[in-house]
Amino acid sequence: MNGERIKLARKKAGLSLRGLADKMGGLVSAQAIGKYERGEMSPGSDVLIAMSKALGVSQSYLLAAPGVQLGAVEFRTKANTGAKDRARIETEVIEWVERYLQIEDILELESAAWECPAKMPRKLNSLEDAEKLADELREAWRLGIDPIPNMTELLEEKGIKVLLADLPKKVSGLTCFVKRPQRGDETPVIVINRDNNLERRRFTMAHELGHRVIAADSEGDLEKLCHRFAGAFLVNKEHLLKEFGSTRSAFGVSEVMGLKRMYRVSAASFLMRLEQVGVLDRSTIEYAFRTFANPWRTEEPLPLDANAEQARRFERLVYRAAAEDMISLPKAVELLRVPLVEVERGLKGPAESHANHRQ
Repeated sequence: MNGERIKLARKKAGLSLRGLADKMGGLVSAQAIGKYERGEMSPGSDVLIAMSKALGVSQSYLLAAPGVQLGAVEFRTKANTGAKDRARIETEVIEWVERYLQIEDILELESAAWECPAKMPRKLNSLEDAEKLADELREAWRLGIDPIPNMTELLEEKGIKVLLADLPKKVSGLTCFVKRPQRGDETPVIVINRDNNLERRRFTMAHELGHRVIAADSEGDLEKLCHRFAGAFLVNKEHLLKEFGSTRSAFGVSEVMGLKRMYRVSAASFLMRLEQVGVLDRSTIEYAFRTFANPWRTEEPLPLDANAEQARRFERLVYRAAAEDMISLPKAVELLRVPLVEVERGLKGPAESHANHRQ
């Protein structure tokens, strides 16, 4: 029995020691559970079964030794995040990344290891430096100047794990490193608020990427530097000038709608980007936000399909391992946390899966 696993699962469930004892029907006391977590006692099989059901985890999860540790957690929020929310989110990240790294190890994948591009993270002195850094990263990753069709896939290809989670309303995302003590390596993780629209999620991912490539001791406000980096990374200046023109005094709403969907950013951030690159002056932008663009601050016009970008790499790897018989179907179910029939459907298609269950 691993006491740390019990503690992690209990925090994720949002239960106190007494709360877990009550949910187990009083089978054991809160004091006994505390001793399990500290490694001072081991539960019997009946207690283990009841505990796994109460916590919504498998018995094997509670018995296994934790393979990862969480470090350097940074929430991006306008308000303080409560201790209960932080504990729930952090334990969810650990549990999810552990499964992710497990399937990568099974497939012997080293290509997804995070390698920060040369000369990064870098200390910046100005917003213009953030703009240049975004261009350099695009060049290092051979992205060209075109819009980025899928930020989630891009980050995962580069070794940054992306998790959609239920975060507090005012928290857009968080970034952290997950450490594997036995191997001495670190995996960067970006956690995004599932409830945000796709435009905001993409900007948050680009912003969090900024925290990976911009040195923390940079001059000025680090958040502003990451914001500028995110805008420049998503909407390349050279490409924007070709599409919109280098000097404009007016524009049409339909034009903005088309371009904001091309770059897959919010309408409000697109207007801000036009000012950043010098196409429109501040007075024009301010007038827009006082008039027709005012609702765009709170409600996204012509929003993108929120399901258009999902973190699919982990799922693909599990199905790959199952298809090649590197893991069993029950193991795939354990990793994906979905019913067996859904895993079979993912492997064989709905018709054959349904036929198997009729036999």
